Amino acid sequence: MAKIGFIGLGNMGGPMACNLVKAGHTVTVFDLSDDAMAHLAEQGASTASDVTQVCDGADYVISMLPAGKHVRAIYCGENGLINHLSTHTLVIDCSTIDAESAQFVGKALSDAGVSFVDAPVSGGVAGAAAGTLTFIVGGSQNDFDGANKVLPDMGKNIFHAGEIGAGQVAKICNNMLLSILMAGTSEALQMGIDHGLDPKVLSEIMLNSSGRNWTLELYNPCPDVLENAPSSNDYKPGFMVDLMAKDLGLAQQAAQQTNSATPMGALAKNLYNLMQNQGKGSEDFSAIFKLFSEK
Repeated sequence: MAKIGFIGLGNMGGPMACNLVKAGHTVTVFDLSDDAMAHLAEQGASTASDVTQVCDGADYVISMLPAGKHVRAIYCGENGLINHLSTHTLVIDCSTIDAESAQFVGKALSDAGVSFVDAPVSGGVAGAAAGTLTFIVGGSQNDFDGANKVLPDMGKNIFHAGEIGAGQVAKICNNMLLSILMAGTSEALQMGIDHGLDPKVLSEIMLNSSGRNWTLELYNPCPDVLENAPSSNDYKPGFMVDLMAKDLGLAQQAAQQTNSATPMGALAKNLYNLMQNQGKGSEDFSAIFKLFSEK
């Protein structure tokens, strides 16, 4: 078992840290929310009064933070963790951020003799709670092997995407495709409904035809088609519109860096930005269905 410092106990980070405790690791946590830390203490974690304390004797430091600026600040800012980490510690950043920030932090830590991988996750809040997340890892083979000793305690599928930053690129490619599939599935279902079709019947037809896709099968955006989908629970997330919009912004930023053509990704970003402008940012991203159903 390992000694692990964990930073960021939000909707994803909290359950991930809980699973590490359940697996028998010695876990020290830090978050700006006292309530979040109190909950982890109830699960058996130790709490740090200062973020630097998570580094003390840690085999791993894992972070789950909102954006690249937070990751840069926590590790490389004034009194950043770079000044407190041991050279035997492996840093695993599970935040979804821009690849450039991951590479910046990775190089800075490497120059200080500290190993780093970026390991963004897929699977949402339910996957975090169930310990079935997918981790998409960027880093050296040696560091990937090291991370792979603890990531299975939080996830089911662990992929090595390439060097540092590759995990972030793979994650935003996946989420860009997911947003496009969700928008396309929503408009196809609504067109069928407009012509009098039962959405359950239409979904079954498309699931057994060439239109089959993950959103249609496991995350159907039309209410009352799938009992456990957010759409059948008043679009309670899940994966929020705000988070999808953030990831689509990262995707467009990455596309500009390589002059990649992503017209469908750009359209999806505009649609999710429209939802934010309508005050739907805290709803599940499958609520894009309402853009087509609310006339």
